[in-house]
Amino acid sequence: MRAVVQRVRSASVIVIDGQTRQRVGQIDEPGLMILLGVGVEDAEPQADSLAAKIAHLRILDGERSLVQAAAPALVVSQFTLYGDVRKGRRPSWTSSARPEQAEPLYERFVHGLQAEGVPVERGCFGAQMDVQLVNDGPFTLIVDTDDLAGPRRA
Repeated sequence: MRAVVQRVRSASVIVIDGQTRQRVGQIDEPGLMILLGVGVEDAEPQADSLAAKIAHLRILDGERSLVQAAAPALVVSQFTLYGDVRKGRRPSWTSSARPEQAEPLYERFVHGLQAEGVPVERGCFGAQMDVQLVNDGPFTLIVDTDDLAGPRRA
């Protein structure tokens, strides 16, 4: 799994369905905006380890974590984080998990954050969304489960 983690002062997500626009997730205080991508090789252990890692990253003011600060997170699914642009002019999505694999892992990640005590708002999986945020810093990290704990399973 791969996450783009941004420290924010506020963030919101609006789902666009034709002419209809509906706000589905919003945080109005300092916290983290998390864009989450699921890869074809990901499974529950990756969702669990990524949620625990991000919940305890000491990147908020005063070197506090989401858990320590009781700060919220807004989590938005983003399959494009696994886009491959090494060949040609059109991205390849072969490393991105299909929705039937990705959505349960997205939900497991969200529940993992909540189990750590993090208040979580979310986007709408698979929907067209407008994402708005005020980046604090700016401060942005890329966290990838490939980099967290040794080699992947075979």
